[in-house]
Amino acid sequence: MTRGVIYVYWGNKYEDELQRSIASLKRHHPELPYKIVKLPDNSTLMDKAAMMDYSPYDTTLYLDTDTVVLDRLDYGFEKAEKFGLACCICECPWARRYGEFSGDTIEYNTGVLFFTKKAKPIFDAWKEHSDGRVDSSIRFYAGNQVLVMKSNDQGSFVSAMEQTGFNPFVLPLNWNFRPQWHKTFFGPVKVWHDHSDVPDSIHFWNEGQVLDESIVRYTGDRK
Repeated sequence: MTRGVIYVYWGNKYEDELQRSIASLKRHHPELPYKIVKLPDNSTLMDKAAMMDYSPYDTTLYLDTDTVVLDRLDYGFEKAEKFGLACCICECPWARRYGEFSGDTIEYNTGVLFFTKKAKPIFDAWKEHSDGRVDSSIRFYAGNQVLVMKSNDQGSFVSAMEQTGFNPFVLPLNWNFRPQWHKTFFGPVKVWHDHSDVPDSIHFWNEGQVLDESIVRYTGDRK
C-alpha cells in the first residue's frame, strides 16, 4: 500500500508557503512522495473537491499550502486506512454558518485530510455539491462590518458528509492546529495550519514531548 501527500493550489501568491510546507514534510517524513497540483488561476476553493482524482496513492494526505508538519503523521495514515477518512472538526464546529444548514450539523476542516478509496462516496458527493447547488456562502464580521465570503469548500463537504452518512475518524485539534482560534492544547502539535511562522515555543514544546511525554508541560513562556 502506497502513502503520499498532495497539494492543490492556484495562483502565485502561495508559492513561498507551499515550499515551507514541503520542507517541513521532508523533515519529518523523508520517505513520503508528494504531488503538487497547480490549477488554473481562475480556480476557487470549490475545485479542491476533486483532490481524490489527483492522487496516485492508496492512502493520501491532503495539505493546504499554509500548513507546517511538526511531527510524524503515521497515526493519521493508519486511521485513514482503517476508517477511510481521518480529519479534524473545524475551529467553527457548527455548519449553520452556511445558508444550507441549521442546528448542530458538524463542520470539518478540509485543510488536512487523510483518506483512502473507501471515502470515494464522500469525494464524489463533494464534487457534485460544489457545482453551486449548495449555498456555501458565509457572513462574518470584520470589526463592525458584515462581509460575505461567496463560497467555501467546507459547506459542500458538510453536505457530502450528511448525504453519505459517512463517519470519519476524528483526530484531535493538534493534527490541524489553527492558532488564531485554538488557544490551548495537550500533546505535540502535529500540523500547524496558519500563514504565520511557527513560534519557537511550539518547537520547544514538541521537542519536550519527545524527550519525556510524562512530565513535560507547556508553559508558553519561551520565545
